[in-house]
Amino acid sequence: MFYIRLCLVIIGLSFSCGHANEAKRIVALAPHIVENLFAIGAGEHIVGTVEYADYPAAANDIVRVGGHNGIMLEKVLALKPDLVIAWHLGNKKDDLDKLEKLGIRVIFSDTKDISKVADELRLFGTLTGKSVRAEQLAQQFTTRFNSIKKRYQGAQRLKVFYQLWPEPMMTINRNTWIHQLLELCSVDNVFADSSMEYPQISVENVLKRKPEVIVLPNEKSKKVMPTTNWQAWPEIPAVQSQQFIEVNADLLHRYSTRVLDGVTDMCDKMQLARAHYDKN
Repeated sequence: MFYIRLCLVIIGLSFSCGHANEAKRIVALAPHIVENLFAIGAGEHIVGTVEYADYPAAANDIVRVGGHNGIMLEKVLALKPDLVIAWHLGNKKDDLDKLEKLGIRVIFSDTKDISKVADELRLFGTLTGKSVRAEQLAQQFTTRFNSIKKRYQGAQRLKVFYQLWPEPMMTINRNTWIHQLLELCSVDNVFADSSMEYPQISVENVLKRKPEVIVLPNEKSKKVMPTTNWQAWPEIPAVQSQQFIEVNADLLHRYSTRVLDGVTDMCDKMQLARAHYDKN
């Protein structure tokens, strides 16, 4: 039997495919990495992860090695991983540099474009020997993504404020993942032109932008989440019309296959907002 060696370049990373390179003990340093590994059937290879990696349910049994504030290097080393999959936006560079200096292979999940989730599935499939399942999921993701994009093309544009966090109040500009999701719904992000990706703003700033819809993501947190009394600002069109949309942050804010469930829910709710304004 002939053995075919392939050399792939996915998301800017080059490596050889082969049984010798298949990762068997993985430390996954972000919740979406855990989700995507489980999705392709490689969840059993994860030996360590971070806080908030809670999907699927089996992920809750994985050893925790840290979180957004940093990772415990000794704990990672004790797990004897043959691969660490990290995330540029969620892990400290110093921690990852130390792991690499200790001879541990580190690769990065760096998905910034929703359409590239399929590529990341393929990458993980190659790394773990799950290429067949990964390819199936990648094709399904791309097909569904294109279907959602087509469904809302040409829809009536709405001015939308995405309240990423209430206190201090934060939102998103056009260079963010969440902005791409809003674009799929064919709506206008009222803070798209902000100079920072995640600007800190005030209610007065929102008042000036006059959004017709306010999106409120439900974020899992160990602390009680503050709220904004929007009813005190009836001058805002969204408040006057009571057009508030609640969305699942676990779906929308993670670079996983489930993001399409979250964006479908959000876009469907935008359709209801359009219907409201059509009537009035």
